[in-house]
Amino acid sequence: MISSDVFRDQPILTGARIRLEPLGSRHFEGIWPMLSEPESMRLTGTHRQFTEDEIRRWLATRQDHHDRADWAIVRPEDNMVLGEVVLSELDEHNASVSFRISLVGPHVFGRGYGTEATRLAVDYAFDVAGLHRVHLEVYDFNPRAQRVYEKCGFVREGLHREALYWDGRWYHCITMAILSTDPRPSRPRPAVRNP
Repeated sequence: MISSDVFRDQPILTGARIRLEPLGSRHFEGIWPMLSEPESMRLTGTHRQFTEDEIRRWLATRQDHHDRADWAIVRPEDNMVLGEVVLSELDEHNASVSFRISLVGPHVFGRGYGTEATRLAVDYAFDVAGLHRVHLEVYDFNPRAQRVYEKCGFVREGLHREALYWDGRWYHCITMAILSTDPRPSRPRPAVRNP
């Protein structure tokens, strides 16, 4: 069994091209545009419109939730926020979490940032937090994300038929997961440091 506060001391994770910083109020200006960017909203199936006050309050409380890890994806050379990556819905009895990633918009898609952020979060989940399973959902109209997840070791497990209604059409939701015992592509190990 995993502790219910396994993410209490969430560190900064550093990769070759990005770093994952514990998400907080200082990331508002970078995160806010993502929450109204049409393509980012479509890819995440987000119908809801958020207010600035809602998001400011939400960001201010991230450090208070030790059963989840919320990181801002940051490009070190200019401190640009590229998106967020989240491990949530902790099931401590089964050592399992849900994975979510969202990038700020098409201008940062296809550059490898999502792949690196996914690998950093998965490595942290298994190698530091001691989890056994990380699972996610991705819509069938997003083959680019599916390829990224497969490249990071995720395996397709199932399908929720017609789970998302968007612009007058139904779309399927694909479920994928990776286990701590599954092979992960070799790559340089991330640096971990406390904020």
